[in-house]
Amino acid sequence: MGERRGDTAELRTALLRMRRATGLPVAFGGLLDERPRAPLRIGELSGASSDVLRGLAISPGSGLGGRSIALARPCAVTDYPAARHISHEYDEPVAAEGLRSVLAVPVVVRRRVRAVLYGALRTPQPLGDRVLDAAVAAARDMEQALAVRDEARRLADPAPGADGPAPCGAAAWEAVREAHGELRALAPRIADPAVRAELLAACGRLAAAAGTPGAAAGASAAAPRVGLAPREVDVLAAVATGATNADAARRLGVGPETVKGYLRSAMRKLGAHTRLEAVVAARRAGLLP
Repeated sequence: MGERRGDTAELRTALLRMRRATGLPVAFGGLLDERPRAPLRIGELSGASSDVLRGLAISPGSGLGGRSIALARPCAVTDYPAARHISHEYDEPVAAEGLRSVLAVPVVVRRRVRAVLYGALRTPQPLGDRVLDAAVAAARDMEQALAVRDEARRLADPAPGADGPAPCGAAAWEAVREAHGELRALAPRIADPAVRAELLAACGRLAAAAGTPGAAAGASAAAPRVGLAPREVDVLAAVATGATNADAARRLGVGPETVKGYLRSAMRKLGAHTRLEAVVAARRAGLLP
């Protein structure tokens, strides 16, 4: 249940980000059930004038979203009711909401569609490459966030004999990581250097609990070996819990662009190309639990 709530929060964030980036007045979306051929159920609405779309079950291959799921790529129509390359099982609720130009972008994690983001206009007009690119970027951000969450769950509850933290249950281990991130965010606000050092040492012990190579040296000792600045570790600690850049910025008391800068720098130093790779590399270096 907690896993589903986390994915729903990521979906809500992605829809808000997509609306801001594209300027589309309506956005909605849903998560795909893991069962084979299970439908996608629309669960989040942003900018809608009614709840007519909420709870709508989208079967793979059916309608615009179902086509996007089946093809695992973005799809768009300029005038939904007149579109010829989609089926029209959902014309009635789409018409009730007054939607005409609609796009659907799948969120694909490890080659599996996990969600679909929709954006729409109430007039029939081409959406354009800029709008589509911005919608795809929002979906890619959600993919990264879900991949980080998946990795956190996997490391929290590994298979017998697998490398990773001692089995204490996924929920318990995620609580440890949340606490670690909160303590890292609190440390810079402490004026007393001795107390701040003790707090960072406690963070190091939390990281050591994961059993990752080099973690026993503690975060303050491990960071220089990898070459990460303390604030870069703070950002990665937030990202490791599934926080978005905006969430991390609020937690650390800095701006989202500052968080992006620290994250890019940390990724470069760790040789990572994605947020997930950066988190995994930092854990292997003993910087994060």
